[in-house]
Amino acid sequence: MPKLIGVVHLPALPGSPRSRLNLDTCIDFARRDALALVEGGADGVIVENFNDAPFFARSVPPITVATMAVICRELRRDIPVEMGVNVLRNDAAAALSIAVASGATFVRVNVHTGAMLTDQGLIEGQAAETLRLRRALGAESVKIYADVLVKHAVALGPQRMHDAVSDAVERGLADAIIVTGSATGAVASPDDVREAADASGVPVYVGSGITAGNVSDYVPPAEGVIVGSWLKTDGVVANPVDIARVRKLRGLL
Repeated sequence: MPKLIGVVHLPALPGSPRSRLNLDTCIDFARRDALALVEGGADGVIVENFNDAPFFARSVPPITVATMAVICRELRRDIPVEMGVNVLRNDAAAALSIAVASGATFVRVNVHTGAMLTDQGLIEGQAAETLRLRRALGAESVKIYADVLVKHAVALGPQRMHDAVSDAVERGLADAIIVTGSATGAVASPDDVREAADASGVPVYVGSGITAGNVSDYVPPAEGVIVGSWLKTDGVVANPVDIARVRKLRGLL
């Protein structure tokens, strides 16, 4: 059965420019949305520091790592489904470390291989470092979900989806591939998803723009979807998770 992974968009964390909440309140917000996703039938959740913009291109500060590790550890006690970590914009080392400390089962890496021009500047994949860190931590069970030609970014030169996916899997050793649209909430190209599925040999997820009205355009060939905005009340990313929406989408998969 195709998987539904819901996104827990953390409030602005301590140390970030828009932070207004203490750690306990951040935990309460995360727990509320994570439990709603599980109650609605989600197969997994992914926790990300969505409101910490502007993002660092590479390494986040220690306070972000510490805060996310505490939050994820608290959630791991409460939710019986798989849990992922995404440290924006592209701190794979932090995400892996948080996963090991909290018991999360996968990490999302926005630029795992190749190079992308983003609003944070040029971001280059660090697959070699990421895979060696995973080995050093004894964390091979933590899967790497790699975005390919990720949203909020453009490739430095023309690149076919097929070739980018092949690089991420065959040379970057990604465990799963994520295909997105151009921005948060933007729909992905069904042709891109089909091309990624043909090229990958690993599970392919659609990582933006999924709604109840279009999910059948992507699954199959995608083996799952990662959904944030549409699962919120009225489809607004800043609102709480709407359990009824989660149930509706889960029923369509």
